[in-house]
Amino acid sequence: MRTIDVQWVGRVDYLAAWEQQKELVAERIANPEVAGKLLLLEHPHTYTLGRNGRLNNLLLNETELAKQGIAFYQVDRGGDITYHGPGQLVGYPILSLKQVYAQPGLGVVRRYITDLEEVLIQTVAQFGIAAQRLEGQRGVWVETPNGIDKLAAIGVRIQKNGVTSHGFALNVNPDLTYFNHIIPCGIEDHGVVSMAELLPQPITIFDILPRLISAFSTVFQLQANEGETWLAYH
Repeated sequence: MRTIDVQWVGRVDYLAAWEQQKELVAERIANPEVAGKLLLLEHPHTYTLGRNGRLNNLLLNETELAKQGIAFYQVDRGGDITYHGPGQLVGYPILSLKQVYAQPGLGVVRRYITDLEEVLIQTVAQFGIAAQRLEGQRGVWVETPNGIDKLAAIGVRIQKNGVTSHGFALNVNPDLTYFNHIIPCGIEDHGVVSMAELLPQPITIFDILPRLISAFSTVFQLQANEGETWLAYH
């Protein structure tokens, strides 16, 4: 079984994490036998707009962003606008899909996104949350008294050689009011929810990490090498 190195990075500026991803992608392209990497982290308050997104889905101007201390970046992942912040678990897998899937084919991108959704669905199921996919949309969703709300967002980039970057963002216990300043993922018909809102007991990112790593290993059939960096945060 192939391995994947898992690293808990902590809370890190978005641009710093983006640069780290680029370095890891370049390393993987140069040496295809290097083990995959899964970066797990939080960001400070940040909005990011994907390459296919619409700027008018950001409802604050530059002055208002600066006043509230929120960073904004236009990035090279797919998808529209989303929020990152404390209490949200972000995962950036750096994988070669040519190695992960025996028969990559033309549907490899769809399969990869579906597998990321499955990782998140299995993870939250261990806390009694019945998450689901929503036809025509990416991400992970749950039924709430308000309707079907988004629990996790997915936005990825896949290089021509099949190496991945960017990934997923799971709302564990973030301040959801920051989503009020955007039209999340450009979708006006559905709201956003967190695990903390769905559960009767408090929950933190560190409650999620072991279960998410286990689900990731199972879905992608990769052995997780958690290493010293991760162990320091147990």
